[in-house]
Amino acid sequence: MLESFNFRVIWEYLPMFGQGLFATAWISLISAFGAMLIGVVACMARLSHFKAVVIPAAVYIESIRSTPLLAQLYFFYFGLPSMGVRLDEYQTGIMALCLNSGAYIAEILRAGVQSIPTGHIEAGASSGLSYLQRLRYIIMPQAIGITIPPLLGQTIVLVKDSALLSLISVVELTRAGQLMNSERFMPAEGFFTTAICYLILYHILKALSSRWQKKLIYRPAV
Repeated sequence: MLESFNFRVIWEYLPMFGQGLFATAWISLISAFGAMLIGVVACMARLSHFKAVVIPAAVYIESIRSTPLLAQLYFFYFGLPSMGVRLDEYQTGIMALCLNSGAYIAEILRAGVQSIPTGHIEAGASSGLSYLQRLRYIIMPQAIGITIPPLLGQTIVLVKDSALLSLISVVELTRAGQLMNSERFMPAEGFFTTAICYLILYHILKALSSRWQKKLIYRPAV
């Protein structure tokens, strides 16, 4: 099969794929950081005892998780301008990824929080720590430590989901393959190169995940 590939054209388009790889990396990094912040806030709100924050958090999480990312992306890209909110393609894409992944991270963290022994939380309360202090010093550190594997898995999903940003003309890896195909009509070469670049990103993230799990994963004292 590879004998029919035009590697000369692939080599010619490598700079564009390099730019797409870099764009995918920095978009994913910013989106993952933003999603983590949103997930922590949404998790804290969902676990709160105040309905004024519980209900909005629950609506946000369920709305995001029950609708496809593509529909959310199109809503932000085509719907927000009609309501007077104008963002460029990159801002729209990053916002969609942050909000989408943040909802899943919130549920992952909530499962981690609910798995923490109640004795740890009661000990913090008996020590005079406020609710926010217990969240900051006892609950969230343990919850994040317990949920490191699924959080890293969600990060990998976010990187792959960034391919949808090509549909709103964000020049990332998938868009690079589309441009090569439209200019040279070589879908096999274009999207094969795109897949190889995603495979490289995946193995980098997988290696980092294995390394971070050994250092950061929470292990309860015996």
